[in-house]
Amino acid sequence: MKERVLITGASGFVGFHLVEDALRNNLEVFAAVRKSSKIDHLKDLDIHYIYPDFTNQSSLQKLLEDNRINYIIHASGITKARTPAEYGSINTKHTLNLALAAVNANTDFKKFVFVSSLAAVGPLASLNGIINEKTMPHPVTAYGRSKLVAEEKLSGVEGLNYTILRPTAVYGPRDRDIFIFFKQVKKGLEFHIGRNAQKLSFIYVKDLAKACTKALYTGNKKAYNLSDGNFYDRYQLAEISKSVLNLTTLKFHLPVNFVKVIALIAEKVGSLTNKASALNVEKLNELTAVNWHCDIEQARYDLGFRPEYDLEAGLSETLNWYKANKWL
Repeated sequence: MKERVLITGASGFVGFHLVEDALRNNLEVFAAVRKSSKIDHLKDLDIHYIYPDFTNQSSLQKLLEDNRINYIIHASGITKARTPAEYGSINTKHTLNLALAAVNANTDFKKFVFVSSLAAVGPLASLNGIINEKTMPHPVTAYGRSKLVAEEKLSGVEGLNYTILRPTAVYGPRDRDIFIFFKQVKKGLEFHIGRNAQKLSFIYVKDLAKACTKALYTGNKKAYNLSDGNFYDRYQLAEISKSVLNLTTLKFHLPVNFVKVIALIAEKVGSLTNKASALNVEKLNELTAVNWHCDIEQARYDLGFRPEYDLEAGLSETLNWYKANKWL
């Protein structure tokens, strides 16, 4: 009989690729989605749908027992919110509730994999150095802080076998965040915030999905930073994209203070409409950070993590997918 994995956030960008990789690894997949989630892109996959209430620990425990769940990959969460409390409620409290349900469930439960973020550690303030697992965390956004607190809560759950993964900026087919940048490039426009030198890092979503599956069986009770193992200057994302799309662009450097005004306006509009803004003043702390270069040697050693895609290979596959599916 196949072992069973619960994948939360299964209808999302990362979740879709997690489901695909779990199926490739002969796992029986239980996809946690909301009743309102769009799941048309999952309809051809051999999976089961469940609708957990992450606010209710006892109902989560019953769900795990009823479906005899062996593993959890917890990838659901929010990257933008109206308030810091909203990040805390969803990214932190929901994670803890699910972990407590797992450790108390009367089932053969084996492993909890939490998809955190490199934002939980935060960037370095200098081009010198590299982020590793011993770097003192100093997240620069409420999102990063909510992920860090979730990590701390997990480590305090007695008896829980867990692994924490901290991917850097994730891109790939179906992503809608970095896709905003690609749409502008397609229009011949290339915007950069400020002019300071930066070291950026990325991970292709398929490499992240493979790391999550590997972590089901390895890397107990540790946190691992994940990227493709390289760092890139502030212009390489655009340069590679233009090469793949065979385009030229007009390059604009927007003053940081100008973008900050736009972010303040976006925040105000969001508060008036009760909607979270993708751009806010805190987000600028991440977008303009000097150094996101991270060391992945611990993940290589413990998890057998071997990224197959650098930025050029990943962008080529991603942008061709966008074109084939009429996104670009």
